[in-house]
Amino acid sequence: MGEDRIIETTDLTKAYNGQVAVDKLNFFVREGEIFGFLGPNGAGKTTTLLMLLGLSTPSGGRARVCGLDPTRDSKKIKAMVGYLPENVGFYNDLDAIQTLEFIADLNQIPKDEAQGRIHEALDLVGLEAEARKKVGAYSRGMKQRLGIAEVLIKNPSILFLDEPTLGLDPEGATKLIDLIARLNSEKGITVLLSSHNLYQVQRICNRVGIMIKGRMVVQGTMDELAKEKFGLDDRQYSLEEIYLKYFQEA
Repeated sequence: MGEDRIIETTDLTKAYNGQVAVDKLNFFVREGEIFGFLGPNGAGKTTTLLMLLGLSTPSGGRARVCGLDPTRDSKKIKAMVGYLPENVGFYNDLDAIQTLEFIADLNQIPKDEAQGRIHEALDLVGLEAEARKKVGAYSRGMKQRLGIAEVLIKNPSILFLDEPTLGLDPEGATKLIDLIARLNSEKGITVLLSSHNLYQVQRICNRVGIMIKGRMVVQGTMDELAKEKFGLDDRQYSLEEIYLKYFQEA
């Protein structure tokens, strides 16, 4: 993991009809790390992701992704970033290979190159054996893994994952979290992981940020956050204990 800040915001703000959804947000993600983006529903996490992708225009402040401004360089950023939204949509009458061929065509990847990327991505996410099954017959966990394969064929530098394990059974969630960790360690992909599952975040994230009411109230390693709230002692605090402490005091 490097020290370079691949994502950084400075007083990033978004208001809708006078209601502030993101309030002078300041945080950063280092290249090569898995950053856990935490907060209750309505905290502004998804709005932040959309601004980082250039899909929503800030009301104030600024952001940088790979050194680029999402407002001006949205197309370049989308070419380098893979985004998996909370609810992934697919054409149910296509199989996995047809789905990824369609995505490769949209991203203007040459057909010969696309085939190699498609099969590599399906192998990475464990769907090679199910590649010719119609997506409509996939379980939710399989669709989530196909969603990751869909973003992998772009060879992204960063993955934005918005609640990727929501609605999955424990086995499916574990497989997906293990996959995310493997993509980070083996491919060097930086991951910004928005999730409510504190156990999963604690398992794989290098650092976390806690966002409440549109503001980033703290960011750092689990040890740094525990030290700030509980002081120095020999006890190992869970992320749930740390999160609840910040949430109760916010």
